[in-house]
Amino acid sequence: MECQHCSESEEKHEKSCIENVPIFSTLTFDEVLEVSMTTMHREYKKGESIYLEGDVGEKLFIINKGKVKIVKLSETGREKIIRVLGPGEFMGELSLFTQNPFKNNAEALESTTVCIVDGKKINDLIEKRPRIALKIIKEMSSRLEEAEDQIQSLAINDVEQRLADTLLEMAESSDLINLTISKKDLASHIGMSQETLSRKLASFQKNGWIDQEGQRKIIILDKNALRNIRTVNNDYGKKRN
Repeated sequence: MECQHCSESEEKHEKSCIENVPIFSTLTFDEVLEVSMTTMHREYKKGESIYLEGDVGEKLFIINKGKVKIVKLSETGREKIIRVLGPGEFMGELSLFTQNPFKNNAEALESTTVCIVDGKKINDLIEKRPRIALKIIKEMSSRLEEAEDQIQSLAINDVEQRLADTLLEMAESSDLINLTISKKDLASHIGMSQETLSRKLASFQKNGWIDQEGQRKIIILDKNALRNIRTVNNDYGKKRN
């Protein structure tokens, strides 16, 4: 009886993990159980690698709990955060279609639970339910657009403008920002060193645009001033052209 109870608990846990991902919303109950039977459940500690660049792919990683950063390392070992993912989001989708090794690294930002689905099972489901492929393509398109925006920002915006844009985006619905990642990771995501980020935040605070409380809280005091950084820089660029 005890083993049967454990089996049922694990099945329910894995089912919730599968159903937590929008791309599987069209699956029937039996199909959800079928996927769950081939799904591995893994827990990762903060800082632990989920996969590394060069690892063999053909797996879909679904985050059931916690946060994961997707990272690309330069030849000099400098880290660039591509994106941060949370519960219900997935990674490794490119390997399902190309059969190529992973092009980046995935690392747990906190205690994280991940469900790993076999790529062959996903491909079998796609053949039966093409809508799953459409949902994956939609998500991949959204991520491609995000990547293009990052590349454009790095190419044409200076560090102050990138920081201002990031703060405004994070404070879209509130003036209080509770950072879910460290300032080191935030600096990497924006494309600057941690020292530069600290200097710019201190400068923004000195100007009365923001206030900082501890390491994780930033209060926006003057959104217009942050928006004007973009205006001033754009006007300057037009004059030079």
